[in-house]
Amino acid sequence: MKRYLLTMFFPFLFAGCSAEPSFKSVGVEEFSAIAEKESTIVVDVRRADEWAEGHLEAAQYNIDALQEDFTDKANAILPKDKTIAIYCRSGRRSKAAATQLSEQGFEVVELDGGIISWQESGKEVIK
Repeated sequence: MKRYLLTMFFPFLFAGCSAEPSFKSVGVEEFSAIAEKESTIVVDVRRADEWAEGHLEAAQYNIDALQEDFTDKANAILPKDKTIAIYCRSGRRSKAAATQLSEQGFEVVELDGGIISWQESGKEVIK
């Protein structure tokens, strides 16, 4: 009986112990629709010089994900009651930033493929 109980319940001991924070990685069209919502804050997590070269019109903030104080700045600026939609150049930095932000309690959506995929799909950027 003990063996049966251990066999049945052992897998459930670790089911809620996921080490991976949750965020959603979406394509261009879904990101565009999410970015248009009033309940969404769009954040460009690239460097300031990259932002100056062109960014999404919906982007409200530029917070460099490579800076040591990234999470401090995000916590100081961004509301936790809104969806945070983030993007970078190719998706690598935004995935890392999405992990950090979700660990801080933010609901995060990340643009898979970054601004490169945005432009390749024919969407515009502004300077």
